Amino acid sequence: MRRLLILCGLVPFIITPVFCQKVQINKVELAGEKIVVHYDLDDTTPGHEYLLNLYSSVDNYNSPLAKVTGDIGPEVKPGTGRKAEWAIRDEYGGYKGKIALEIRGKVYVPFVKLTNFNVPQSYKRGKSYPLHWKPGANNPINVELYRGDLRINGVTNLPNSGSYTLDIPSKAKTGGDYKLKISDTRNNDEVIWSSPFKVKTKVPLFLKILPVAAIGGAAAFVGGGGGGEGPGTSAGILDPPLPSTTKN
Repeated sequence: MRRLLILCGLVPFIITPVFCQKVQINKVELAGEKIVVHYDLDDTTPGHEYLLNLYSSVDNYNSPLAKVTGDIGPEVKPGTGRKAEWAIRDEYGGYKGKIALEIRGKVYVPFVKLTNFNVPQSYKRGKSYPLHWKPGANNPINVELYRGDLRINGVTNLPNSGSYTLDIPSKAKTGGDYKLKISDTRNNDEVIWSSPFKVKTKVPLFLKILPVAAIGGAAAFVGGGGGGEGPGTSAGILDPPLPSTTKN
């Protein structure tokens, strides 16, 4: 692993010729099992976000590297001191030799961008929630609910109009690892996943039990307050005993 020779030092490239936009790789270092790429992303147009990918010379820069984290992928904002970490051993195993790296990208315009989905919120089964997004394309979309790798429900060929009512099934299992998958019906590369979120019961268990306990207590009180004898009267309020009389 220590014989790895990285050939990229400063590799600038222009994303588009229309605006002043470029990525400048400043430093590449080997840190344990990872290669860390330090770069700056310059853009004079405010509000732009980018889709960036890291490529290597191992496959002649044909496919983006998969085991990359940090400032990489969609929605990368311009700025200095950006950093991407590549787990080379996870990608290529015990690779030894020379590698050149390259960053490629474009202005990122997602086909949908969720605007109101609150991942930290717990969503209740058996309820419906309004889902809103900002459309970035005209193709119909699929909106699907998953738990892990299991598809729970969803709708296909939905117009990309910016709104949909999300239904959480009443029989959905409670717990985490629920995700939304939104995909473009005509472009397999256009897929977004929400962060994991939780589904919980519609009414907490203690609230279901509480009314039953209250009714049972009221029945015991009424039964005991009638002054009758027999089982259960000790649970209520008994009438005071009559004064005793002695007959001469």
